[in-house]
Amino acid sequence: MQKIAFFDAKPYDREFFENNNRDFAFELKFFPNHLTLDTVELARGCQAVCIFVNDHCTKEVIDKLLALDVQLLALRCAGYNNIELQSAYQRLHVVRVPGYSPSAVAEHAAALLLTLNRKTHRAYFRTRDNNFSIGGLLGFDLNGKTAGVIGTGRIGQAMIRILNGFGMRVLAYDPFPNDKLAESLQFTYAGLEQVFRESDVISLHCPLTPQTSHLINEQSLALMKDGVVIINTGRGQLIDTQALIEGLKSRKIGAAGLDVYEEESDYFFEDFSESFIPDDVLARLLTFNNVLVTSHQAFFTSEAMNSIAQITLQNIQDFFAGKPLTNEICYRCDNPQCAHKLTGRCF
Repeated sequence: MQKIAFFDAKPYDREFFENNNRDFAFELKFFPNHLTLDTVELARGCQAVCIFVNDHCTKEVIDKLLALDVQLLALRCAGYNNIELQSAYQRLHVVRVPGYSPSAVAEHAAALLLTLNRKTHRAYFRTRDNNFSIGGLLGFDLNGKTAGVIGTGRIGQAMIRILNGFGMRVLAYDPFPNDKLAESLQFTYAGLEQVFRESDVISLHCPLTPQTSHLINEQSLALMKDGVVIINTGRGQLIDTQALIEGLKSRKIGAAGLDVYEEESDYFFEDFSESFIPDDVLARLLTFNNVLVTSHQAFFTSEAMNSIAQITLQNIQDFFAGKPLTNEICYRCDNPQCAHKLTGRCF
């Protein structure tokens, strides 16, 4: 029986993975610690390690995992910017969950947009205090406005369907445009500059890569409409937070809905209610009444959690059964000559 070490494991991770493990019968070991060079020793005796978005797998951690005879690194998430894939290449197999519930993330992005626009979060606290004034709660019709969607993968597509339902004109940017998709979902592909210039709302649904790091910055903000609403349920590093704060202070940005944050790894998924947040930038963001921060919860539905557990455990079973790894990744996977394209495994 293979043993799997789960790092950064919360009670809800244990619940969903143990329920789904009835169909797989692995031995699961759960650790609340992040995977680091200091904690990697906890994986001793395990053949696979399962990590989440705020575990950072550096070359040194990968070297130690291999020294412990770990054969597989399984991400229970879609993004993999926290893995040094080049260090793992042809040494340690890496698998992920590419699509667990695109609707969950898109619906959360829409919830952030609606809440910020109509200020329902502020209205809630007012009426709790017997204050029924509507001054300061003015919003705008989404119908007829232009929405810019960055990234037209599964989540971006789900978001486009929602925005279409609001009656918005949708412009989208993707480095690999799909004209048939645009026709079927009734949106228009455009260059980044056009998306920035014409959109009333911009929603980020692209992966974090060297090309997308700080995609929202001082220069791109200068191109945008005054009062633009920015929604980010992708990765925190897609936005230069200092530039975001300056844009909020100057009122260039009308509102920002953030489910992710550049330096979230020390804070998100943790409880600081009895303490304080030493991160001055995050603390500053939380002072704006037109900024809504949620703690990387866009994925967090029962359907998504079940899907994450099921796909992750299936990835692991396929590996140990010697089957092709549909969800394997390596730093050469975007190269047609990667072995994965021919054999079903990167090595």
